[in-house]
Amino acid sequence: MTAEDTVAGVTARAVDGDGRISITLQVNGREQRIQVRPHHTLLEVLRNELGLTGPREGCGVGMCGACTVLVDGRPVSGCLLPAALAEGHELTTIEGLEGPNGELHPIQQAFVDHTGFQCSYCTPGFILTSKALLAEQPDASRDEARAYLAGNLCRCGSYVKILDSVMDAKERLKG
Repeated sequence: MTAEDTVAGVTARAVDGDGRISITLQVNGREQRIQVRPHHTLLEVLRNELGLTGPREGCGVGMCGACTVLVDGRPVSGCLLPAALAEGHELTTIEGLEGPNGELHPIQQAFVDHTGFQCSYCTPGFILTSKALLAEQPDASRDEARAYLAGNLCRCGSYVKILDSVMDAKERLKG
């Protein structure tokens, strides 16, 4: 089998002497070519190879949302997705929301203004999931936001302020 062979719709990849494969990721609008181990998750690669520390390890089983990354605009648990499967998709981390002059995205600013965080460990995941929600449902109600954000956990219990932040961000994005 060569590096170009395909089995069951999956293309085999050449593995180097260190057991790594070459992948190209589109992260925050930039192409990143890196060597990774086939079993490494997107979370591991973003943090350890690319230095993007916004996505965080929480539970390690996709239940808390701390590792949320947008994949083609949809929230995904970075701790569950093998990095190689993210190839060919547009990835956005919290670092990718920064404006061209360093200004905060309106959702980030709403979280700051409403103190939609305490320890802030979960905040990047909540902000990215909120971005996906408001892209899908620009007029989301508070109850719809609560349901959409249900996969993100805040151990500090800042849910009221988080929802206040999302509702304010909704209005900021409209006008």
